Amino acid sequence: MNYKFAAFFLLVLIAVSCRNRAPETIMRKGVTDSLAAHRKTILKDIRYTLHFQVPAEKDKEIQAKETIRFSYSSKKRNLLQLDFKEAPDKIKKIIINNQPVAVVCENEHIIIESAFLKEGANLITIDFIAGNAALNRRDDFMYTLFVPDRARTVFPCFDQPDLKAVFQLSLTISKDWTGIANGVLTDSVLNGGYKTLHFAATDKLPTYLFSFAAGRFNRAVQKWRNKDIEFLYRETDKEKINNSLPAVFDLYKKSVLFYEQWTGIPFPFQKHGMVAIPDFQFGGMEHPGAVLLQNASLFLNKEATEGQINSRAQLLAHEVAHMWFGDLVTMSWFTDVWMKEVFANFMADKANASPKNKQGFALQFLTTHLPYAYATDRTPGANPIRQPLDNLENAGTLYGNIIYHKAPVMMRQLEQLMGAAAFQKGVCEYLKKYSYGNAAWPDLIRIMEQYTPADLNTWNTVWVNEPGRPVVDYAVEYENGQVSNFSIRQKPEYGRSRTWRQSFDISFYYPGLVRSLIVNDSLSSQEIPRALQRKQPLFIQFNASGTGYGVWPVDTAMYPRLFKIEDNVSRASAYINLYENMLNGRYKKAEALLDLFASGLRQETVELNLQLLTGYIGSIYWNFLAPATRKKRAGKLEQLIWEAMQKQKSPNSKKILFKCYQDVFETVPAQQQLYEIWHLQKPPASVVLKEEDYTSLAFALALRKAWPDLLQQQLQRIENPDRKKRFALIMPALSFDTAVRARFFNGLSRRENRTNESAVGTALLYLHHPLRQPSAEPYLTKTLELLPEIQKTGDIFFPGNWLQSSFGSYQSKSAYAIVQVFMQNHKDLKENLKQKILQCTDNLRRAQLIVQ
Repeated sequence: MNYKFAAFFLLVLIAVSCRNRAPETIMRKGVTDSLAAHRKTILKDIRYTLHFQVPAEKDKEIQAKETIRFSYSSKKRNLLQLDFKEAPDKIKKIIINNQPVAVVCENEHIIIESAFLKEGANLITIDFIAGNAALNRRDDFMYTLFVPDRARTVFPCFDQPDLKAVFQLSLTISKDWTGIANGVLTDSVLNGGYKTLHFAATDKLPTYLFSFAAGRFNRAVQKWRNKDIEFLYRETDKEKINNSLPAVFDLYKKSVLFYEQWTGIPFPFQKHGMVAIPDFQFGGMEHPGAVLLQNASLFLNKEATEGQINSRAQLLAHEVAHMWFGDLVTMSWFTDVWMKEVFANFMADKANASPKNKQGFALQFLTTHLPYAYATDRTPGANPIRQPLDNLENAGTLYGNIIYHKAPVMMRQLEQLMGAAAFQKGVCEYLKKYSYGNAAWPDLIRIMEQYTPADLNTWNTVWVNEPGRPVVDYAVEYENGQVSNFSIRQKPEYGRSRTWRQSFDISFYYPGLVRSLIVNDSLSSQEIPRALQRKQPLFIQFNASGTGYGVWPVDTAMYPRLFKIEDNVSRASAYINLYENMLNGRYKKAEALLDLFASGLRQETVELNLQLLTGYIGSIYWNFLAPATRKKRAGKLEQLIWEAMQKQKSPNSKKILFKCYQDVFETVPAQQQLYEIWHLQKPPASVVLKEEDYTSLAFALALRKAWPDLLQQQLQRIENPDRKKRFALIMPALSFDTAVRARFFNGLSRRENRTNESAVGTALLYLHHPLRQPSAEPYLTKTLELLPEIQKTGDIFFPGNWLQSSFGSYQSKSAYAIVQVFMQNHKDLKENLKQKILQCTDNLRRAQLIVQ
């Protein structure tokens, strides 16, 4: 058949089929749930063979060739849609079962007429120019990031998670580049200035897990269990490299061994591989054999804080956990994307727990998850853990604090409800039953119900299918120095009346003694008989163990004894609860809570707790104190923090307090003091500052005053080329010239200026810093107007990052009015984007009531 006849034949078929097209084959943009369900019934045994010719120059086109093999079976003989979200003219040639056909594209799909297909095995060959949207091409390296539905922006494919396939990849790259992919490298063929890498066929993967990276990377390899662990990186700091490489390999191996032991399933993929990406827009991405990781999180100097060390361990354990949870067993549809994330976080917590340091594990879990879960769940835009999804093009909006931080709390409650042994049996059965396949949350619940008498459906409705948290109150009466009545009640912070069934503790503090009782089956209102006849305590603390979830009551008798609470977890839980209650207008007001927290900076010696306290101090100071109040209090607060830093003994604690001082300083003497530290590179005694610390200090100074050539000097100090480029991108946002800042912001309307999403997010934080807000507030309307475009073109975390970096520290009535007017005028905005706006502007909303 020649091309002209094929084109005419296709047009006739399309004209006929459009009149009687089944609902699942109507051409809609994206990948709809109905399209995905239809394709799942007619396609299987999919295999992609892909070749990309990647020029070293990032602005040159990538020529590509693809072969798709699949088995097809359809009685209705409807059109087959192949996903490709790029300009149709990038498809140069299509051959279906050895027959050339015309290229017909509609609404981000290549249309394959059933007349060209046959029952059973089919073969499609496509010559095309690869799309760039998900290739992350930098000056001398690139990496793919296809989650959730971005494989289709690069090559034609069936881009849905339940059509797992085998991928065979070859790459032609510059001869001085290195490459990595999901499969093992089988050979490398030199041809002039280029080389072609051939990789083995992968294990079965969904399209979002297919990945490769190439560029000028250093390569470290460690032999383990007759296989290589390959690690590509671009870090140039020798101290960080020497201090971090052994730790990265050890943490990776430790995680693999833990999950093998816990699940009873050997490592499920053919190879081990990692890539450290500078300015990576995620923390990590779990591509089997080519795990992408944030460079800054991995490479630490020897003075790294406990928080940094824990974060590195958590990151690696999280991504390795995905090999079982998400990669081996993948969600059927992205409405259950939270399942892979909750298990990765929950299992990472287990992998990093030490039997010798149970309190340390509990503290890490508490400080890692609760503040972030609450930050979203307290807002009017809070989403449930499990969210509906009608089209994969909206899947990125499902990600956020709820699935990463509330869901692990929920999973811990489920484990406590079932018992640890029963929970483990159920999860392991689930993994074995659905290995190399797909499953949904109801599939797991059905298995778990076999191991517990508890009513998981009712429990699931409140914890998983609905947003929000409970607000708990209590009443206590004393008679003759003993508790004579003790009752608790809970209500939702908002929404319909419901009860969170959960386990939490109530702790009674006495001189030299703490007596706790556990509530395992909380009701909307209940008496607590076990509290009766106890002696009247010094004070009572709810959720001292941090295992519960909600806004807990505060016994005000705790205030003068707060920093004398011996248990580290209980102190952290108290800090979190005091802050959450302040936001709800209960107990201490913002200024009083700032004073209380600041008074503890000398006494709190645990790094994670000190990090928590200083974070809350910064939040209260910038978000919930009026500018005039800040100006009045600045000098005293600066002095208090500096003196606490000098009093602390641990170098890491001193550094945490130095960073706190750097965050809040405003007075002229403080500015001069920090400038001298930056200029002479002489930090306070026992405070170790490295290049990245002087960079952040330079940014902080540039916000306050137009120091001559400060930013230019800091740029020249930076040696690593990737960090140098990041600094140069952020610099205009810090300029004292409002015209320069305006040009920077206006430039973000163009997609090419937003490609480094991590750096853009940081730049927006400085652009909208409270000290710059009078000049930045006019950008807020445009920021909101760009949101649909940001969601369409950016990676999964960028819409939230875009909004949070812009609105996160505003408190003015005029800024709040901008949000209200926008929401009123854009009622047709997608619901998930409305939720993001409500989530990221919640502090602004609360500031209208809190700021005096």
